[in-house]
Formats: sequence, structure tokens, C-alpha cells
Amino acid sequence: MAAKEQGKPLAPANSYHLRSDEEEVIVSSHIKLSQRKYVMCCGCVSALFLIIAVTAIVLGFTVFHVKGPRIKMNNVTIQQLELANGTLRSDTNLTLLADVSIKNPNVASFKYENTTTMVYYREMEVGQGRTPAGVAKARRTMRMNVTVDIVPREIMVVPGFTSEVASGTLKVSTYTRIQGKVKIVMVNKNVVVELNCSMTYNFASKEIQGTKDCKPRVSL
Repeated sequence: MAAKEQGKPLAPANSYHLRSDEEEVIVSSHIKLSQRKYVMCCGCVSALFLIIAVTAIVLGFTVFHVKGPRIKMNNVTIQQLELANGTLRSDTNLTLLADVSIKNPNVASFKYENTTTMVYYREMEVGQGRTPAGVAKARRTMRMNVTVDIVPREIMVVPGFTSEVASGTLKVSTYTRIQGKVKIVMVNKNVVVELNCSMTYNFASKEIQGTKDCKPRVSL
């Protein structure tokens, strides 16, 4: 028998798979959905950081903003200021008592050091007093009593004293300086509060005449 002819081998099937139009649409939809989720995630994170930044800025300029404490001279009395033979009695020291209040508008306490108060007559220092360190609590008003001893001889040697005493009045001025710190969160701010007051003492009524002229000043 004649040898049978060997048949030709079949061509190998293609190793790749052609995507149909439907599959292309599905893949494209998945890609777009992933991109959309990524954009939304980035947008949410950006919005969150923006909200945090705006909140921090608002709080920094409002609640957490360090404000200067307000100082006020409520009352002043001068004890032992008496005349004898047309001049001051020199056998006793004069005492100036000042009622001072400090209002702290901050959300944190104002811790201040020793307070110094000086008394002047015609720009000459005639007395000085100190008040111990303390704390003005947050959003509270604290009052302190300042005592200053004045030596009469220091006033009597100032030029113009005799003529002013003859008028029945005596003009004096005070200067109070308070230095401290206000700490809000991570902000530690140094604060200096100053108060200059001028007043007139009436020998007849033995009281301060009229109103006190006070000028506060705050340095941050």
C-alpha cells in the first residue's frame, strides 16, 4: 500500500484575546471611577486641611489672641498729710494708698512680677512702694492695694512747695509698672502694663480733689 500522506499541522491558535466593545466600555468605566474616587479623596483631604487652617487663623485672631490687660486706678487716699505752721509736719511719714484693678481679658492667666509704684512731686520722686507678684485669672478682674511711704522732707525741699501749700492744695503724680506673661497654648507673650496718674490733694477736705487724670499704656 502506498504510504498515506501526512496531514499538515493545524495553525496554532492566537495567544492574545481581542476585547469586545463591551469589555472596552467596562474597563474605561472602572478607570474613570478610580480617577473620580482619587480626585474626591484628594478634595476631601484638601478641604479638611483648609478648614483646620481657617479655624486656626480665626482662633489665633480671636480666642487665642493675646490682649493687653487693662489697669485702672479706682481710688487714692493720702494719710498723715497735715499742715503745721504753714508747712507739712515732718515728724510722721505720709502714706499714699492706691486701689488698683487689673482686668485680664485673655483665656489664660496673667502672671505678673513684683509691682512698683512711684510717687512724684513736680517731677521729683518722693516715694516708692512695691506689691508682691501675683496672678490675674483668665477673664477676671483683680484688685490690689498699693502702699507708698513718703518722707515729708523730700517734698518740702522741692522748689515751689511753699507757694503751692499756701494755696491749700498739693499736686502729685503716680507711676505704676506691672510686668508679666500670658501663655496661651504655645504662645508665651511678655506684657508690660503702665499707669500714669495726676491728682490734686485738698488740705481742707483731706481728700483728692476732683477726678484723677490717668493714662494707661500696654506693651506686648
